[in-house]
Amino acid sequence: MRPLSTLDRRTLLKALSLAPIAATVPALLQARVAQSGLISTDVCLLQAEVTEGPFYIEPPLLRADITEGKSGLPMQLRLQVVTADCTPIAGARVDVWHCDALGVYSGVKNLGGGADTEGQTFLRGTQLTDFAGVVQFETIFPGWYPGRTTHLHYKVFLDVKTVLTSQIFFDETLNDEIYAEHPAYARPTARSVKNVDDGIAADAGQGAYARVRMTEPDGAMEAALVVGVTPEGESSGVLDWLWKKA
Repeated sequence: MRPLSTLDRRTLLKALSLAPIAATVPALLQARVAQSGLISTDVCLLQAEVTEGPFYIEPPLLRADITEGKSGLPMQLRLQVVTADCTPIAGARVDVWHCDALGVYSGVKNLGGGADTEGQTFLRGTQLTDFAGVVQFETIFPGWYPGRTTHLHYKVFLDVKTVLTSQIFFDETLNDEIYAEHPAYARPTARSVKNVDDGIAADAGQGAYARVRMTEPDGAMEAALVVGVTPEGESSGVLDWLWKKA
């Protein structure tokens, strides 16, 4: 993780001080999470399948750092893949992708406003879960684009079968403060769609909201989510490049 600047730290501290997430987690639930070795308080909820959304591509990007120099608030994204009874799934493939601070995706031709990112791969990557079912990506907090609230996309694969396609969301107070405080997210127009207005966020439910905290001792931003899956389930699409290469 690259060192946080004074601006990054100030932005994160203010955003976390205003976001109500940590205060709403009961102590008993926090204890259960710690005892079970889980990384978040959504506690093995089976995540809802939602639309893949824009611009999934399949480059073989087996990597943890997906920033490629993009500006924004540095963020460690940690996902833990488990079954409904909280059993970690090792060796699952997790793909993530999201837009940059200004709402632009990589790998897309003829984006609106004249942008063309065809052949670029920023803010995309793949990891395999470790023995605890965890993957970690080094990225930035996502920006936004018209028509959607703040979100990240991900897919989970077991063997060569997609078992879940979903999205991750963030507390709205956190979104507002980061966008207001960090210049990388400065835009000439304000966001028109927030969590409460976003139909995909509603379909995903409260279990799709990441737990966000500041890590110690580096003071970095960490966003974590426990992703409960049904191993015998199946999403749309089959990709097998990773196992062919292995």
